[in-house]
Amino acid sequence: MFVSGAATILHADLDAFYASVEQRDDPRLRGRPVLVGGEVVLAASYEAKAFGVRTAMNERQARSLCPGAIVVAPRMSAYSEASKAVFEVFEHTTPLVEGISIDEAFLDVGGLARVSGTPTEIATRLRSEVLERVGLHITVGVARTKFLAKVASGVAKPDGLLLVPPDRELAFLHPLAVERLWGVGPKTAEKLHNRGISTVGEVAHLPEVALVSMLGLGQGRHLHALAHNRDPRPVQVGRRRGSIGSQRALGRSPKTPEALDAVVAQLVDRVTRRMRAASRAGRTVALRLRFDDFSRATRSHTLAHTTSHTATILSTVRGLLGASMPMIECRGVTLIGISVGNLDNGDVIQLALPFDRTSGSSLDVALDGVRDRFGSASVTRAASLGQDPGWSVPMLPD
Repeated sequence: MFVSGAATILHADLDAFYASVEQRDDPRLRGRPVLVGGEVVLAASYEAKAFGVRTAMNERQARSLCPGAIVVAPRMSAYSEASKAVFEVFEHTTPLVEGISIDEAFLDVGGLARVSGTPTEIATRLRSEVLERVGLHITVGVARTKFLAKVASGVAKPDGLLLVPPDRELAFLHPLAVERLWGVGPKTAEKLHNRGISTVGEVAHLPEVALVSMLGLGQGRHLHALAHNRDPRPVQVGRRRGSIGSQRALGRSPKTPEALDAVVAQLVDRVTRRMRAASRAGRTVALRLRFDDFSRATRSHTLAHTTSHTATILSTVRGLLGASMPMIECRGVTLIGISVGNLDNGDVIQLALPFDRTSGSSLDVALDGVRDRFGSASVTRAASLGQDPGWSVPMLPD
């Protein structure tokens, strides 16, 4: 639980996760600049980041910055196994663990002082255990709030540990760049910079009403609270995510409607399989697009009933994609993401027709079984034959 006045929340974040797994498993890659991906960089080692390479950069640009980079294909199963092993260390450390992605989590260690020592001592042991048992480096931030613990881990990267004492919170936070605040992306940062605001402290000194006028009600209040380190959220154990999604970077080459349809079909297959494996069903289907100019768009549709039926969700996504084609043709698309939200447990699925359960659902289950036994590529759509399968990664909820 949240303990006011004590720095008992840890934010543990694996360093350059995908690239670090590759370097761990292949000694020839250690100490060398590594890019995970293909046409688009999914992850970069710190040796590559030192040259300015960043995630989501296209490979051509990355190679121009770092000519000696080694490109390796993603191995999602290896990353999943490594994540599972790391989370076992987290859960051995404290029962209060809130996973927020495949490579990071919040841990509340407030009740462990008598048996495990101070939060800093616990964080030190956790880092040693992750390195010893999983072979990966992890950075930990320790603070009184979740927000500040995450900021601390970001500042401490790579392979670091940073405690922010309660009496030094604002002294630590206020000199940092505004980009350290959750919710400040490039557009918001530009708005703030245009008004001469570049640090968190400068945000904190603005009246809330001024931030609301500048950024809107929700974001203005949100940033005003964070700039004063007001974040009462506790570590939530067993919190189930509100959406399940997957996304694929496409690069900047032109894509035909048929190629885009094959991509969304592959993504929907992946998402619905994960939904059924987790016994989840959802109502809101969302299509997310990123364009050549790095702008983004989201289109969504809410179904009448919850479902994990592949054909139903694919039909909905195809409708959203079709409605978005004029925008895609004008601006070019570099990333497609599919997600299903408003999730419930799978046993609450309401079928529109009695025979749906014996037709579509049975086919989905049968295909899941084949893929579980023989691999994801053992069954594929005819439209995908001869197509570059690309690399899809789980899409985090908003």
